[in-house]
Amino acid sequence: MEMEHVTVFPITHLDRPRKRPRFGWDVPQAQVGNFCGQEVGNVASYASSGAISDHTSSLFVKGVAQNGSPPWREDDKDGHYMFALGDNLTSRYKIHNKMGEGTFGQVLECWDRERKEMVAIKIVRGIKKYKEAAMIEIEVLQQLGKHDKGGNHCVQIRNWFDYRNHICIVFEKLGPSLYDFLRKNNYRSFPIDHVREIGRQLLECVAFMHDLHMIHTDLKPENILLVSSDYVKVPDYKATDICCFEQNSTRSPKDSSYYKRVPKSSAIKVIDFGSTTYERQDQNYIVSTRHYRAPEVILGLGWSYPCDVWSVGCILVELCTGEALFQTHENLEHLAMMERVLGPMPQNMLKRVDRHAEKYVRRGRLDWPEGAASRESIKAVLKLPRLQNLVMQHVDHSAGDLIHLLQGLLRYDPMDRLTAREALRHPFFAKDHRRI
Repeated sequence: MEMEHVTVFPITHLDRPRKRPRFGWDVPQAQVGNFCGQEVGNVASYASSGAISDHTSSLFVKGVAQNGSPPWREDDKDGHYMFALGDNLTSRYKIHNKMGEGTFGQVLECWDRERKEMVAIKIVRGIKKYKEAAMIEIEVLQQLGKHDKGGNHCVQIRNWFDYRNHICIVFEKLGPSLYDFLRKNNYRSFPIDHVREIGRQLLECVAFMHDLHMIHTDLKPENILLVSSDYVKVPDYKATDICCFEQNSTRSPKDSSYYKRVPKSSAIKVIDFGSTTYERQDQNYIVSTRHYRAPEVILGLGWSYPCDVWSVGCILVELCTGEALFQTHENLEHLAMMERVLGPMPQNMLKRVDRHAEKYVRRGRLDWPEGAASRESIKAVLKLPRLQNLVMQHVDHSAGDLIHLLQGLLRYDPMDRLTAREALRHPFFAKDHRRI
């Protein structure tokens, strides 16, 4: 068994290479004011009062002097901080590498001179709405940290400061996201025992947040990081079996395609709390990245804690198969895919759709395939197998328990869906299953 250490960056671009493209409108924009008027402490009032100014920073990490500063550079046209490797970010942090970039800004790997360790620093774009959202995220992270002593799988905030008109949030440095690991593994699935351990930790994080009356609203493989970058390479027996039956195959078992990466540790942490909101009654705006969006969100029926649970169900399927369960960019096609995989939607939900979703329903059922945008769309739906068949194609043992768990996580009616705490008591997570 070949063993090696690989450094993989934990934050990547928001766009993911897919068999079918993800479009810009499928990625929810940063929600500002998600706390809906609820008191969230001094940080929120600081953000909403406009106290985040456009002049040079007046807030610094305690004890950091303003010496050794890099030359002043203008932000780029999108408001991103401009830097050079080796620059200081205040005198405490030295920029070592760029780890990734997203709508919010960029993440840099930096050396913390005070703690003598590498950290990840999220540098938010110098634009008001992103800075305000960052201040709300900081408040969420501080609230989570106040109750989380490191055992609930939420990323730990180390510090934050305002530097040259950019909010900077300092995090512990972690490994790659689950999505990055899948991508660099040629979208090969995780072993079922890793799926079990990752699922358990993810549900523990969700249950912890829900106990604090918080809803993450954007759970996806990009926002779940492995704690360690270490992995081992093991033979991919399925690829080997395929080769044995291929005639005139030019591949040999020494080819890299015959090996897949398996994380040495299944420990994870959840990141990106910029869209987190407190629970209230009339939440009906669009949340979640398309592939992990619950049916009640699409139908405009209002959403709450169960929308996170739906996302967990979609993530677990993706870890088992290597591909997103619902690869779509359009609402009606998305709903049709759900029915193809999970069966027909309940009448009580279709009767209550809001005015924006009325066009998806006709005579008490989905307007499908009549309302399909194209033949390609119809084909995309028809090629999907039922949930049971999909899981059994990829899972050798524990398939029955996993299917039963997923059926509970992916129930259409949010009132009937398992809660995170209920899911943790499912037999799939029983101790006698655990092997890693």
